[in-house]
Amino acid sequence: MPTSLKRRSPVPSDIDIAQESDIKPISLVAEELGLLPEELELYGPYKAKVNLAVLERLKDAPDGKYVDVTAITPTPLGEGKTTTTVGLSQAMGAHIGKRVITAIRQPSQGPTFGIKGGAAGGGYSQVIPMEDFNLHLTGDIHAITAANNLLASAIDTRMFHESNMSDERLFERFFPPDRHGKRHFPLEMHPRLKKLGIQKDNPEDLTPEERKQLVRLDIDPETVTWNRVIDTSDRMLRGITIGQGPKEKGKTRQTSFDIAVASELMAILALTTSLADMRKRIGRIVIGLSRSGEAVTADDLGVAGAVTVLMMDTIKPNLMQTLEGTPVFVHAGPFANIAHGNSSILADKVGLKLADFVITESGFGADMGMEKFFDIKCRASGLVPNVVVLVATIRALKMHGGGPAVKAGAPLDKAYTEENLELLRAGLPNMLHHIKIARKYGIPVVVAINPFLTDTEAELALVQKAAIEEGGAEAAVISRHWELGGEGAVELAKAVIAASDKPAEFKYLYPLEGTTIKEKIETIAREIYGADGVDYSPQAEQRIAEYARLGYDEVPICMAKTHLSISHDGSLKGVPKGFRVPVNDIRASVGAGFLYPLCGTMSTMPGLPTKPGFYNVDIDVETGQVVGLS
Repeated sequence: MPTSLKRRSPVPSDIDIAQESDIKPISLVAEELGLLPEELELYGPYKAKVNLAVLERLKDAPDGKYVDVTAITPTPLGEGKTTTTVGLSQAMGAHIGKRVITAIRQPSQGPTFGIKGGAAGGGYSQVIPMEDFNLHLTGDIHAITAANNLLASAIDTRMFHESNMSDERLFERFFPPDRHGKRHFPLEMHPRLKKLGIQKDNPEDLTPEERKQLVRLDIDPETVTWNRVIDTSDRMLRGITIGQGPKEKGKTRQTSFDIAVASELMAILALTTSLADMRKRIGRIVIGLSRSGEAVTADDLGVAGAVTVLMMDTIKPNLMQTLEGTPVFVHAGPFANIAHGNSSILADKVGLKLADFVITESGFGADMGMEKFFDIKCRASGLVPNVVVLVATIRALKMHGGGPAVKAGAPLDKAYTEENLELLRAGLPNMLHHIKIARKYGIPVVVAINPFLTDTEAELALVQKAAIEEGGAEAAVISRHWELGGEGAVELAKAVIAASDKPAEFKYLYPLEGTTIKEKIETIAREIYGADGVDYSPQAEQRIAEYARLGYDEVPICMAKTHLSISHDGSLKGVPKGFRVPVNDIRASVGAGFLYPLCGTMSTMPGLPTKPGFYNVDIDVETGQVVGLS
């Protein structure tokens, strides 16, 4: 049964709405969804993990419809994409009677305590409990942090000991005799034996050269690309020196920290299809090269099994609910500007077996998370979307038309709060370009206009007309879900349902086989961004040659670029022309299954602003309630 909203006007703060709302026990949400009690692992009364055994039970059930919510190029304030996703789900589930599941990412604490704030939606379209959603949830990101840093420690420890020990001494350490004086191949050594083609049952039978190959990885420190991570925005960790302890002097190395959600392990979680698949992907992670130029993997280090153990509970989707009691899967959280920016395949697969509609969300604009949703996530899952919902705001379109800079924390210029049809008209090409990107994949598009109180009827009508008549959208609907919850998104829901019944001719942007790394990059740059071409740094050229030599040239491309422009340059608004995309470096996420070029100046560790969001967050010690989280 739906949960009734306690609407007030004016609309209170997000956290006030969340904390005063009624909330169902998560076991009831699961029961209404069709999950069995044994398929649920409770984390308190209002959140749970879902056991993947449900996929086996429902393997013959037909899939529901699959909807991806994306957006135009946003301002730094965001355009309400998650709010729209949640409001659309509430409309379908609580007001139209469809079985619906929202599938979204878990937010990182970096942005939550930084400049962006929480990511649970807003107004009367939110995921609750809001505090749990935005903070620790069930600990998945912490597990990824621990697993990532175990692998980082294994790399440096291996280099340290190899530099201090002879081959024979290393052999003695890796294959100590048991109490009967016999040596054995431990389980973690089996992948390396297979890789080297050594087919012997007794370590004593190994030749001196085979012993050396097994125990000495000879990692080249200059090629190590695996960084440590932390789920905090900390600019001071963008460059660090390790190995300063008294016993490690002489073994120092320059490295850095990434934000935890930029870890390849997070991408693996989002793209994996089973525990066995996760173990294989983790084993394939390439951390760098040996001095002879061969790839060194997590399996070579013998640590992939332990990393998988640390992450084995993360594979289960987290179940929560919206303000109106509709179910939500919150699972995985890769950034869309430095990773592929989509929630997990497993959450979608479970949802499609349980619901009529799964409404998922891809990060930032159609040029970012949606492109990666289609070309990376859909390839890995085999799932085909039925509809794209493109979120647009008058505010963002005016910015793209040449309006003043929009800055978080600064008052909006009157250009954004007063009617200005000329400025709005000049910004419409950005929306039209994003509709074109989605239609390039053969998927019907519905535009959701997320209005602010200062938008005028003439402005909203102008956007609707352009989206349909110039862009070719199936519909363009004004959706007032922030103010009204699901009731305000009923017309949007009807438009999405109608579009989902239309034939889709889904196709990928580029083939994987028979296409070089550069050809894939340049296809994205031309077809998605509208660039004239791509310029590669000497380092990028070297990486491309290395990855082609190692056989990593038949995987998708995950472009890491700014989300504030269709181009690589965040200052270029609207639909930029006459630019070339600079690729400064390329990294391999072999376990996740993609290469990611770094375009322009990209940081994998965000920094905190002058006044971070944590200034507002505290706890009421009398009631135990969190205050100031937004």
